[in-house]
Amino acid sequence: MQVFKFGGASVKDAMGVKNVASVLQKVGHKDTLIVVSAMGKTTNALELVIKNYFENKSELSNAINDVKTFHNNILKDLFDNNNHIAFKKIANFFDELNAFLKINKSPDYNFVYDQVIGYGELISTTIISEYLNAIQLKNNWVDVRNHIKTDSYYRRANVNWNKTQQLITSSLNTSVLNITQGFLGSDANNFVTTLGREGSDYTAAIFAYCLNAESVTIWKDVPGVLNADPRYFENAQLLNKISYTEAIELAFYGASVIHPKTLQPLQRKEIPLYVKSFLEPEALGTKISKNEPLDPVIPCFIVKKHQVLISLSSLDFSYIVEENISEIFNLLHLYKMKVDVIQNSAISFSVCVDDLYNNLGELLHHLKAKFNVTCHENVSLYTIRHYTQKAINQIETGKTLLLKQLTQETVQVVTK
Repeated sequence: MQVFKFGGASVKDAMGVKNVASVLQKVGHKDTLIVVSAMGKTTNALELVIKNYFENKSELSNAINDVKTFHNNILKDLFDNNNHIAFKKIANFFDELNAFLKINKSPDYNFVYDQVIGYGELISTTIISEYLNAIQLKNNWVDVRNHIKTDSYYRRANVNWNKTQQLITSSLNTSVLNITQGFLGSDANNFVTTLGREGSDYTAAIFAYCLNAESVTIWKDVPGVLNADPRYFENAQLLNKISYTEAIELAFYGASVIHPKTLQPLQRKEIPLYVKSFLEPEALGTKISKNEPLDPVIPCFIVKKHQVLISLSSLDFSYIVEENISEIFNLLHLYKMKVDVIQNSAISFSVCVDDLYNNLGELLHHLKAKFNVTCHENVSLYTIRHYTQKAINQIETGKTLLLKQLTQETVQVVTK
């Protein structure tokens, strides 16, 4: 059993759908389950639908029609016959969406979000399933909402593993090609839930865990996991092999590798994860597995922009001790600051944070009551795993250095 996951970029148009078929034909699709995301920017378009539903009802119909037109154009490119069953199935989904928005009485944004946003995945998988059938790649469309059960924590639901395991193993025919939706589940009342950030990758891992799959492959528009984001660093190199632990470390520091939530179920059953290019499906890509030494052993660069560096010192030059640090962290928690770096000395404490909820002003006001406060906004945090002096020089050259911290394997540098 193998599990494939195709993201939105891989199915952004009709050519992308045809390429998915080509990938399956080249690498094989026996005993395979495919997990697919919404097409292209559909999730963003549905978020606009939700926004208009709450804030601008006059534009709601136009926003829905934009999503419908986008998918109908893909259908027309894939199917010569406008009477193909795929058109009817997609129209039915939009009828369902409109009906929900008409009858819904819940004011809960997160609940409404999950009921609406999932149509992206339901529509994309239906289109792909019908196209694969049309070219004689026979497959079974699986409604993930009937297989992954969660609590009712909308937008970041927690999986009920016992129930999910039972449903997947008892009702899924693994001898055929299956296609299902990423990102989605359902709660005890059968309302749709979503699994949060990197939810489609997580879906693939959930199915792999429950099915004792041989492997999971995530198909991307890059050759695999790179040692740096090519948007910010020149000459990014492919990492052929990395361990689960290394992948989690890179993700922790902000690399868009694989979310730890995805790796955890795979790690428990030692199921290898491959990251490959859907443009070059027969290339080896990157393998992530247990105790896999980094290959090649080169510095791995991560950058996080638009960070905030806050430096504190005591008003009376007394030590910053446990009591002070505890109070600082309580405030960081209260104002929902994501902490990325901590550095402290006898009378000073510095922290680099991500102000995700725009609470910086309130936090600083609170801190200034007890500390001398210096704040640098819009700084960049660079992290280098397996650093060399040459790699450090590459980061520091031409920048104002505000903070630097080294451990055996990792260096972090905050610059302006």
